[in-house]
Amino acid sequence: MKLIEHYIMVEIRRLVAILVGFLIFIFASYSAQRYLTEAANGTLALEVVLDIVFYKVLIALEMLLPVGLYVSVGVALGQLYTDSEIVAITAVGGSPVRVYKAVMFLAIPLSIVVTIMSMYARPWAYTQIYQLEQQSQSELDISHLRAKKFNTNDSGRMILSEEINSDTNHLTDVLIYTSSGNKTNVYRAHSVDIIDPSPATPSVMLHSGTAYTLKHQGIDDSERIYRNLDLNLKPLTQSADDKRKAKSVVALLRSFEPADHAEVQWRESRGVNAFLMALLAIPLSRVKPRQGRFSTLLPLTVLFTVIFYGGNICRSLVASGYLSVNPGVWLVPILMLVGVIVLISRDFGLLQKLFR
Repeated sequence: MKLIEHYIMVEIRRLVAILVGFLIFIFASYSAQRYLTEAANGTLALEVVLDIVFYKVLIALEMLLPVGLYVSVGVALGQLYTDSEIVAITAVGGSPVRVYKAVMFLAIPLSIVVTIMSMYARPWAYTQIYQLEQQSQSELDISHLRAKKFNTNDSGRMILSEEINSDTNHLTDVLIYTSSGNKTNVYRAHSVDIIDPSPATPSVMLHSGTAYTLKHQGIDDSERIYRNLDLNLKPLTQSADDKRKAKSVVALLRSFEPADHAEVQWRESRGVNAFLMALLAIPLSRVKPRQGRFSTLLPLTVLFTVIFYGGNICRSLVASGYLSVNPGVWLVPILMLVGVIVLISRDFGLLQKLFR
C-alpha cells in the first residue's frame, strides 16, 4: 500500500474508532435508562436489563458503523482540504483515484461486516430480546412484581398489590386489570395465590373479591362477587412486526408476504448502503483552505437524512404493497449508485470528455 493511501486511512480509522465508540456509549446509556425505568416500574426484570442493552447495541451496530465511517470520511478529508494537504498531493501528481482507493480499503471490509451482522446477528439478537422480554413480562415470578406499583406488561395486563410475600407466592389486597378484544376485566381481590407463573399459561387463584366486565361498546357490563376464582391470564404475544425482525433470512425468502420481502431487502442492502455512503462522503468533504473541516457536517447530515428516511419510506411502501418488490428497498441504493457514478465521473473528468 502506498504512503498516501496509508496516511488517509490512518486519519479516517482514528475518527471511526472515536465516533463509533462515542455513539455506542450514547446509545447504550439511552437504552439502559429506558429499560432500568421499566425495571423500576415492575415492567421488566432487573437482571435482564444488561443483556437486553447488549443485544440492542449489537443490533444498532449495523447503523452505527456505517454512520461512523461516513462522517469520519467527510471530516477527515475535510481536514486534509483545510490544511491544503490534498492540494499538495495533487500538485505532486496524485490523482483522485488515490483518495477513493484509500476509502474503499476501509469501506469494503466494513460493508461486509455490516452485511453479515444485518443478515445473521440482527435477527439472532432480536430473538434473544423477545425471549427475555416475554419471559420477564409474562411470567408471574414473584421477584418480578413490586408492591404498591403498577406492574404492567405489553399484553395489556396490570397487577397492583399492597403486599407481596415472595416465600409463599401470595399477594394481599390486589387489583388486576386486563384488556383484550372489545372488553376490559377488572378484578378486586382480598388475596391472590400464584398458581402457574409460566409464560404460556399464567394463572392465579383469587380469594374474596369482585370481578367487573366492562364492554367497550354497549351497556352490557357485569359485576360478580366471588369467594374463590381461578383466573387464567393472557400470555404475552409478539406482534407480526416483532416476529418478522427475528425471522431468519431463509424463512423470509420462503414467505409470500410483501412485509417479509421488505425486511429481507432491508437486511441485504445495509452493507451496500454503507459502502456507497462512504464513497458519497468523498465529494461532500471538499472545502476551501482554512474553511474548517466541520463545515462539511451540514451537507453530510442532509444527505444522511435523505438516505435514512428514504430507505424507511421504501420499506414501509413495499410492506404495505404500494411499491413493487422490484426494485423495492433497493431503490435508494440504486439512486445512491447513480450519484456515486456521476460524482466519480466529474472527478475524473469523464463527463467533460463525453460532452465535448
